[in-house]
Amino acid sequence: MHGLGSVWTAVAHIVTGVIGSGVLSLAWSMAQLGWIVGPISMVCFAGVTLVSVYIVCDCYRYPDPMYGPLRNRSYIEAVQSNLGDKKAWICGLLMQINFYGTGIAYVITSAISMRAIQRSNCYHKYGHEAPCEFGDTLSMLIFGVVQIFISQIPDFHSMAWLSVVAAIMSFTYSSTGLGLGAAQVIGNGAIKGSPSGVSTSTGVQKVWLVSQAIGDIAFAYPYSMIVLNIQDTLRSPPPESETMKKASIISIGITTFFYLSCGGFGYAAFGDQTPGNLMTGFGFYEPYWLIDFANACIVLHLVGGYQVYSQPVFAEVDKWTAYVGSTTAIAMIFPYFNQVLGVLGAFNFWPLAIYFPVEMCLRQKKIGAWTTKWILLRTFSIVCFILTMFAFVGSIQGLVAAKFN
Repeated sequence: MHGLGSVWTAVAHIVTGVIGSGVLSLAWSMAQLGWIVGPISMVCFAGVTLVSVYIVCDCYRYPDPMYGPLRNRSYIEAVQSNLGDKKAWICGLLMQINFYGTGIAYVITSAISMRAIQRSNCYHKYGHEAPCEFGDTLSMLIFGVVQIFISQIPDFHSMAWLSVVAAIMSFTYSSTGLGLGAAQVIGNGAIKGSPSGVSTSTGVQKVWLVSQAIGDIAFAYPYSMIVLNIQDTLRSPPPESETMKKASIISIGITTFFYLSCGGFGYAAFGDQTPGNLMTGFGFYEPYWLIDFANACIVLHLVGGYQVYSQPVFAEVDKWTAYVGSTTAIAMIFPYFNQVLGVLGAFNFWPLAIYFPVEMCLRQKKIGAWTTKWILLRTFSIVCFILTMFAFVGSIQGLVAAKFN
């Protein structure tokens, strides 16, 4: 027996890893894409993620996916076994950038949530028309200081409760967003939104917004990089890959239901006015204590999430301060939630969720060139690459435009 994990422990790990701050941007994404393309995009990303994860699951044992004697306990070990040192180095670099970028996204998101708590209390006190404006800088500095402090606590990173707390928090704020959206739709007595999404003054503007929305959805889904770490916790028999595939179907089902509900109810509640971040964009004002509570849950989730995600980047404590300082500084320069998530989602999606898994599958299963399987896998990779480039260019454009407007 290797690990003690079961389908359900794997589901818990995956859901913790996947449902994060990305869920908060999905109502905005749905608004850009509209009632037809929005839900279809989410379901397509769910399908693509499942294909990618199925391929990665089979890379756990080597050389045979079911009974190979060697175990690849992490994504990067699998890339090294199947594709060699050079590809493993490139993969490692991309993963570092991904973890670092996620750190920046977490700083931005937590600062926005802290500011939302201040604004919500101000609106409650002085009315919804009051000029309740607060800056991000102080909140970001506070978050940075907290991270530096927490990172000094010995054994903080090995505390399993951190994942449990983060999971509870993410479910709490996702459910709150979902409930408030549903209540708003019932209160409005109508479903807002249109089949084509938010109308823009020019076609080009619409294209940019659609590409950012796709980048945001790409940020919310993939978890290929943590598949093998989770798979390594499973008991066998049955073969670990079999259990992991079952867990992935359940997890992606739960996640997609959540995403469609949050995105759908948010868009149905606000239509063209859907905020970029459902919990802080002030579509919702009351009950103000619930808005405060949901935003506090987001901050707590991200405080833990930042530590878990940033661990692989710097093992040495003395470098922490520079790391936290730099993620905080970049977040201050580009505090744009949707655009930053779009850039990160698009930058990492193709190489880490598609390219490496496809290449490993071709190598491990010795799939010959121009066979049907080879053509299907290559086409899958190329289509995803084109989509990723579209989302990446649009999100960079959005980031630049937000910075200079």
